[in-house]
Amino acid sequence: MLAILRTIIVVVYSILLCIFGCIYCLFSPRNPRHVATFGHLFGRLAPVFGLKVELRKPQGAENYPNAIYICNHQNNYDMITAAAIVQPTTVTVGKTSLLWVPFFGLLYWLTGNLLIDRNNRAKAHGTIGELVAQFKKKKISFWMFPEGTRSRGRGLLPFKTGAFYATIAAGVPIIPVVVSNTHGKIKLNRLKNGLAIVEMLQPVDTAAFADQSVRKLATHCRELMAAKLNELNAEVAEREAAGKL
Repeated sequence: MLAILRTIIVVVYSILLCIFGCIYCLFSPRNPRHVATFGHLFGRLAPVFGLKVELRKPQGAENYPNAIYICNHQNNYDMITAAAIVQPTTVTVGKTSLLWVPFFGLLYWLTGNLLIDRNNRAKAHGTIGELVAQFKKKKISFWMFPEGTRSRGRGLLPFKTGAFYATIAAGVPIIPVVVSNTHGKIKLNRLKNGLAIVEMLQPVDTAAFADQSVRKLATHCRELMAAKLNELNAEVAEREAAGKL
Protein backbone atom coordinates (compact mmCIF):
# COMPACT_ATOMS: atom_id res chain seq x y z
CA MET A 1 0.00 0.00 0.00
CA LEU A 2 2.83 2.38 0.88
CA ALA A 3 4.49 1.72 -2.48
CA ILE A 4 1.27 2.55 -4.34
CA LEU A 5 0.79 5.75 -2.35
CA ARG A 6 4.37 6.85 -2.99
CA THR A 7 4.08 6.09 -6.68
CA ILE A 8 0.91 8.16 -6.99
CA ILE A 9 2.44 11.12 -5.14
CA VAL A 10 5.64 11.04 -7.22
CA VAL A 11 3.82 10.72 -10.56
CA VAL A 12 1.31 13.49 -9.80
CA TYR A 13 3.98 15.81 -8.37
CA SER A 14 6.33 15.21 -11.32
CA ILE A 15 3.64 15.77 -13.97
CA LEU A 16 2.40 18.96 -12.30
CA LEU A 17 5.96 20.23 -11.84
CA CYS A 18 6.79 19.57 -15.48
CA ILE A 19 3.63 21.28 -16.73
CA PHE A 20 4.13 24.29 -14.45
CA GLY A 21 7.84 24.35 -15.32
CA CYS A 22 7.22 24.41 -19.06
CA ILE A 23 4.79 27.32 -18.70
CA TYR A 24 7.16 29.16 -16.35
CA CYS A 25 10.15 28.68 -18.66
CA LEU A 26 8.26 30.06 -21.66
CA PHE A 27 8.73 33.54 -20.16
CA SER A 28 12.53 33.10 -20.35
CA PRO A 29 13.19 29.91 -22.32
CA ARG A 30 16.53 28.15 -21.90
CA ASN A 31 17.65 30.42 -19.09
CA PRO A 32 20.40 28.41 -17.32
CA ARG A 33 19.11 29.44 -13.90
CA HIS A 34 16.05 27.25 -14.42
CA VAL A 35 18.00 24.01 -14.11
CA ALA A 36 18.95 24.54 -10.45
CA THR A 37 15.45 25.82 -9.64
CA PHE A 38 13.67 22.73 -10.92
CA GLY A 39 16.45 20.35 -9.88
CA HIS A 40 15.96 21.49 -6.29
CA LEU A 41 12.19 21.07 -6.63
CA PHE A 42 12.65 17.48 -7.77
CA GLY A 43 15.00 17.04 -4.82
CA ARG A 44 12.08 17.75 -2.49
CA LEU A 45 10.71 14.31 -3.35
CA ALA A 46 13.38 12.66 -1.17
CA PRO A 47 11.21 12.58 1.99
CA VAL A 48 8.41 10.94 0.00
CA PHE A 49 10.79 7.99 -0.50
CA GLY A 50 11.69 7.98 3.18
CA LEU A 51 15.20 9.13 2.32
CA LYS A 52 17.14 11.83 4.13
CA VAL A 53 19.51 13.65 1.78
CA GLU A 54 22.39 15.56 3.35
CA LEU A 55 24.10 18.15 1.14
CA ARG A 56 27.68 19.30 1.66
CA LYS A 57 29.44 22.12 -0.15
CA PRO A 58 32.86 23.71 0.33
CA GLN A 59 32.87 27.17 1.84
CA GLY A 60 32.40 29.79 -0.88
CA ALA A 61 30.91 27.33 -3.39
CA GLU A 62 28.21 29.88 -4.24
CA ASN A 63 30.90 32.12 -5.74
CA TYR A 64 32.62 29.53 -7.90
CA PRO A 65 33.46 30.69 -11.45
CA ASN A 66 32.52 28.82 -14.62
CA ALA A 67 33.34 25.15 -14.18
CA ILE A 68 32.46 21.63 -15.20
CA TYR A 69 30.83 19.59 -12.45
CA ILE A 70 31.22 15.83 -12.67
CA CYS A 71 29.14 13.39 -10.64
CA ASN A 72 28.76 9.64 -10.25
CA HIS A 73 25.64 8.35 -12.01
CA GLN A 74 23.85 5.53 -10.19
CA ASN A 75 20.16 5.29 -11.09
CA ASN A 76 16.96 7.30 -11.46
CA TYR A 77 17.17 8.36 -7.81
CA ASP A 78 19.91 10.80 -8.88
CA MET A 79 16.93 13.08 -9.60
CA ILE A 80 16.28 13.43 -5.87
CA THR A 81 19.87 13.31 -4.63
CA ALA A 82 22.38 14.87 -7.03
CA ALA A 83 19.80 17.29 -8.47
CA ALA A 84 19.42 18.93 -5.07
CA ILE A 85 22.98 20.31 -5.09
CA VAL A 86 23.10 21.74 -8.63
CA GLN A 87 24.41 25.32 -8.58
CA PRO A 88 22.59 28.23 -10.26
CA THR A 89 23.55 28.80 -13.93
CA THR A 90 24.68 25.18 -14.19
CA VAL A 91 23.12 23.13 -16.99
CA THR A 92 23.45 19.44 -17.62
CA VAL A 93 24.59 17.59 -20.71
CA GLY A 94 22.20 14.75 -21.50
CA LYS A 95 21.27 12.30 -24.23
CA THR A 96 18.95 13.43 -27.03
CA SER A 97 16.64 10.52 -26.12
CA LEU A 98 15.60 12.47 -23.01
CA LEU A 99 13.48 14.67 -25.28
CA TRP A 100 11.07 11.75 -25.75
CA VAL A 101 10.35 11.30 -22.04
CA PRO A 102 6.73 12.46 -21.58
CA PHE A 103 6.40 15.85 -19.85
CA PHE A 104 9.99 15.78 -18.54
CA GLY A 105 11.67 15.91 -21.95
CA LEU A 106 10.20 19.29 -22.87
CA LEU A 107 11.04 20.74 -19.45
CA TYR A 108 14.59 19.41 -19.76
CA TRP A 109 15.08 21.30 -23.01
CA LEU A 110 13.28 24.50 -21.96
CA THR A 111 15.38 24.85 -18.81
CA GLY A 112 18.48 25.22 -20.98
CA ASN A 113 20.14 21.83 -20.76
CA LEU A 114 22.37 20.71 -23.60
CA LEU A 115 21.56 17.57 -25.58
CA ILE A 116 24.20 15.32 -27.12
CA ASP A 117 23.82 12.48 -29.61
CA ARG A 118 26.22 9.89 -28.23
CA ASN A 119 25.68 7.64 -31.24
CA ASN A 120 27.09 10.31 -33.57
CA ARG A 121 30.76 10.85 -32.79
CA ALA A 122 31.04 13.94 -35.02
CA LYS A 123 28.12 15.65 -33.30
CA ALA A 124 29.45 14.64 -29.89
CA HIS A 125 32.78 16.34 -30.65
CA GLY A 126 30.84 19.38 -31.89
CA THR A 127 29.08 19.53 -28.52
CA ILE A 128 32.44 19.78 -26.76
CA GLY A 129 33.23 22.79 -28.95
CA GLU A 130 29.89 24.29 -28.04
CA LEU A 131 30.67 23.91 -24.34
CA VAL A 132 33.91 25.83 -24.77
CA ALA A 133 32.13 28.57 -26.73
CA GLN A 134 29.45 28.92 -24.05
CA PHE A 135 32.09 29.30 -21.34
CA LYS A 136 33.61 32.23 -23.20
CA LYS A 137 30.28 34.01 -23.76
CA LYS A 138 28.51 33.94 -20.41
CA LYS A 139 28.42 32.90 -16.76
CA ILE A 140 27.53 29.26 -17.11
CA SER A 141 28.72 25.90 -15.86
CA PHE A 142 28.05 22.37 -17.06
CA TRP A 143 27.12 19.23 -15.16
CA MET A 144 28.24 15.93 -16.67
CA PHE A 145 28.23 12.25 -15.73
CA PRO A 146 31.66 11.03 -16.90
CA GLU A 147 30.69 7.37 -16.53
CA GLY A 148 28.30 7.91 -19.45
CA THR A 149 25.67 5.53 -18.07
CA ARG A 150 24.07 4.49 -14.79
CA SER A 151 26.28 2.25 -12.68
CA ARG A 152 23.36 0.33 -11.07
CA GLY A 153 25.41 -1.09 -8.22
CA ARG A 154 28.56 -1.81 -10.23
CA GLY A 155 30.62 0.78 -8.36
CA LEU A 156 32.27 3.76 -10.03
CA LEU A 157 32.54 2.89 -13.73
CA PRO A 158 35.44 3.95 -16.00
CA PHE A 159 35.30 7.61 -17.04
CA LYS A 160 34.84 8.81 -20.59
CA THR A 161 37.06 11.77 -21.51
CA GLY A 162 34.63 14.30 -23.04
CA ALA A 163 34.24 16.39 -19.89
CA PHE A 164 38.00 16.51 -19.40
CA TYR A 165 38.74 17.59 -22.96
CA ALA A 166 36.24 20.42 -22.52
CA THR A 167 37.59 21.63 -19.19
CA ILE A 168 41.19 21.80 -20.47
CA ALA A 169 40.14 23.48 -23.73
CA ALA A 170 38.09 26.08 -21.85
CA GLY A 171 40.64 26.59 -19.08
CA VAL A 172 38.06 26.12 -16.31
CA PRO A 173 38.25 24.01 -13.15
CA ILE A 174 36.52 20.69 -12.75
CA ILE A 175 34.45 20.16 -9.60
CA PRO A 176 33.68 16.59 -8.53
CA VAL A 177 30.39 15.77 -6.80
CA VAL A 178 29.93 12.42 -5.08
CA VAL A 179 26.66 10.77 -4.03
CA SER A 180 26.81 7.92 -1.53
CA ASN A 181 25.40 4.58 -2.62
CA THR A 182 21.66 4.46 -3.36
CA HIS A 183 21.61 1.16 -5.27
CA GLY A 184 19.15 -1.22 -3.61
CA LYS A 185 18.76 1.23 -0.75
CA ILE A 186 15.23 2.49 -1.37
CA LYS A 187 12.39 0.04 -0.81
CA LEU A 188 9.04 1.56 -1.70
CA ASN A 189 7.17 -0.48 0.91
CA ARG A 190 9.60 0.48 3.69
CA LEU A 191 8.76 3.62 5.68
CA LYS A 192 12.33 4.84 6.26
CA ASN A 193 15.12 4.29 3.77
CA GLY A 194 18.01 5.84 5.60
CA LEU A 195 20.53 8.46 4.56
CA ALA A 196 22.23 9.60 1.38
CA ILE A 197 25.08 12.13 1.42
CA VAL A 198 25.82 14.36 -1.56
CA GLU A 199 29.19 16.08 -1.27
CA MET A 200 30.77 18.65 -3.54
CA LEU A 201 34.57 18.46 -3.47
CA GLN A 202 37.11 21.23 -3.89
CA PRO A 203 37.75 22.38 -7.48
CA VAL A 204 40.49 20.55 -9.37
CA ASP A 205 42.88 22.98 -11.05
CA THR A 206 43.13 21.56 -14.55
CA ALA A 207 46.00 23.91 -15.46
CA ALA A 208 48.30 21.47 -13.67
CA PHE A 209 47.35 18.85 -16.27
CA ALA A 210 47.71 21.07 -19.34
CA ASP A 211 50.98 19.40 -20.33
CA GLN A 212 49.75 15.90 -19.53
CA SER A 213 47.23 13.61 -21.18
CA VAL A 214 43.51 14.11 -20.70
CA ARG A 215 43.35 10.54 -19.49
CA LYS A 216 45.62 11.41 -16.54
CA LEU A 217 43.20 14.16 -15.50
CA ALA A 218 40.28 11.75 -15.80
CA THR A 219 42.14 9.14 -13.76
CA HIS A 220 43.03 11.69 -11.08
CA CYS A 221 39.42 12.82 -10.74
CA ARG A 222 38.14 9.26 -10.66
CA GLU A 223 40.56 8.37 -7.88
CA LEU A 224 39.42 11.39 -5.85
CA MET A 225 35.77 10.44 -6.32
CA ALA A 226 36.30 6.74 -5.61
CA ALA A 227 38.05 7.55 -2.32
CA LYS A 228 35.29 9.97 -1.32
CA LEU A 229 32.58 7.47 -2.30
CA ASN A 230 34.12 4.83 -0.03
CA GLU A 231 34.37 7.39 2.77
CA LEU A 232 30.74 8.48 2.42
CA ASN A 233 29.44 4.91 2.22
CA ALA A 234 31.31 4.04 5.42
CA GLU A 235 29.93 7.13 7.18
CA VAL A 236 26.37 6.37 6.07
CA ALA A 237 26.64 2.76 7.27
CA GLU A 238 28.01 3.86 10.63
CA ARG A 239 25.37 6.53 11.17
CA GLU A 240 22.51 4.29 10.09
CA ALA A 241 23.70 1.53 12.42
CA ALA A 242 23.84 4.04 15.29
CA GLY A 243 20.51 5.61 14.35
CA LYS A 244 22.20 9.01 13.94
CA LEU A 245 20.60 10.37 10.80
